[in-house]
Amino acid sequence: MKAMILAAGRGERMRPLTDHTPKPLLLAAGKPIIEYTLNQLATTGFKEIVINTAHLGEQIPEVLGNGERWGVAITYLSEGTEALETAGGIINALPALGTEPFLVVNGDIATGYDFAQLRQKNIDLAHLVLISNPPHHPEGDFHLDATGQLSVQSSPRLTFSGIGVYRPELFSNQAPGIRKLGPLLRQAMSENRVSGEYFEGFWMDIGTPERLQTLHNYYINQEENL
Repeated sequence: MKAMILAAGRGERMRPLTDHTPKPLLLAAGKPIIEYTLNQLATTGFKEIVINTAHLGEQIPEVLGNGERWGVAITYLSEGTEALETAGGIINALPALGTEPFLVVNGDIATGYDFAQLRQKNIDLAHLVLISNPPHHPEGDFHLDATGQLSVQSSPRLTFSGIGVYRPELFSNQAPGIRKLGPLLRQAMSENRVSGEYFEGFWMDIGTPERLQTLHNYYINQEENL
């Protein structure tokens, strides 16, 4: 299974930190946040990784290289100066992702989730990892029922973690360009073709300078307790 890290976002809420540095390269405990995800993917068996870029995107391959440090092969796809949103970025990357299900991970999250288990999932159109609703997103996104299916009509709702496995067919008949993922997922959910799971371990959305500092402190504490 191939994997894609979404790294094209502008990071407006991170300004001024992202005025000169792309969000995935911001440091936590001395390391770019995207490196933690890269290392997790590599150690859980993902060897072919696609990374999309936009704002200041030329800096990312300069820092990460071809992936040799982690024993992986990285393909970079530039979206120019304006990011294509999540679905648009995935559609642009489909030729590099192939015809089998693939993993997509947001480049601005940190998590203890074990990506290896997703390699064994038997999915229909999509499978999403959900987490408890964080303070900044109390309303949640999707309802997970007892059978493992996701819907938008029922409650309570959980929050989409930014970790998902997708079949290329989810994006069939979608023209290239700026496209959001939400409408495609909601349509597939209405057809009962999206499954999910609940993860209660460590997870953070690194969306603000304050959360970046919290992540920095988390990693420092981990190192001190080794």
